[in-house]
Amino acid sequence: MPFIDAKLSVSLSESEKEELKDAFGRLITTLNKSEAYLMVSIDDAKDLWLGGRKLEKGAYISVSLYGAAPSDLYTKMTGQICDLLNEKLGIPGNAVYVTYHPVDDWGWNGRNF
Repeated sequence: MPFIDAKLSVSLSESEKEELKDAFGRLITTLNKSEAYLMVSIDDAKDLWLGGRKLEKGAYISVSLYGAAPSDLYTKMTGQICDLLNEKLGIPGNAVYVTYHPVDDWGWNGRNF
C-alpha cells in the first residue's frame, strides 16, 4: 500500500506525468512493494523554496508505505529518485527532498490492514 506524493517546481506535460508515474511504479519495488497498489500524486508548477531561495528546478517527494523498509533501501530509493528527476526533468539532487513515512494502520476498500 504505497503512496508517492511528488511536488515539482517544473511544469509537466501529460506524457511526462505518465512517464514519471511509470518510473515510480518501477522504483517502488526497491522498497519491496508492488506497483499493483501504488497510488501516485504529481503536483507540478509548484513554488518551492530551499534555504530561502526559490527553486527554478526542485522537488519534494513523500513516500508513504504500509509497514517499513530497511534504512539501506530508503537510501537506495533516494538515490534512484534523485537520478530519475535529474535525468528526466533536469532537477539536480541538491534540490530534491525525499521523506519516508512508514504507516502501521492503512485503510483501503472499507477496511484497514
